[in-house]
Amino acid sequence: MSKEHLGEFEELVLLMIVLLKDDAYGLAIRNALKEHANRTVTIGGVHGTVNRLQGKGFIESNLGGASELRGGRHKRLFTITSSGKSMLEKSQEMKISLWSKIPDFALQNTKG
Repeated sequence: MSKEHLGEFEELVLLMIVLLKDDAYGLAIRNALKEHANRTVTIGGVHGTVNRLQGKGFIESNLGGASELRGGRHKRLFTITSSGKSMLEKSQEMKISLWSKIPDFALQNTKG
């Protein structure tokens, strides 16, 4: 059941992984969220989300090379799976379908 749903933040993280291509690791994802979605999140929030996305089979990870700049630590690099790509496409189609069903006047007459 949980594999069939994608939360709003999960979708944003998936989109950032696609956007970053071969350089999608925790800090880069966090920075991309700030730059492209104006979202400020903790690195723990990013790690929790990528772990959840990996558990759902939407992304996979591998370790990049270690560098002296990172104190000899490896980057954990993320890539989207075919399931993740399919879920993003379903989410996009669903939103486009819903938006197309809302007449223009419905948004103009809302309070707020």
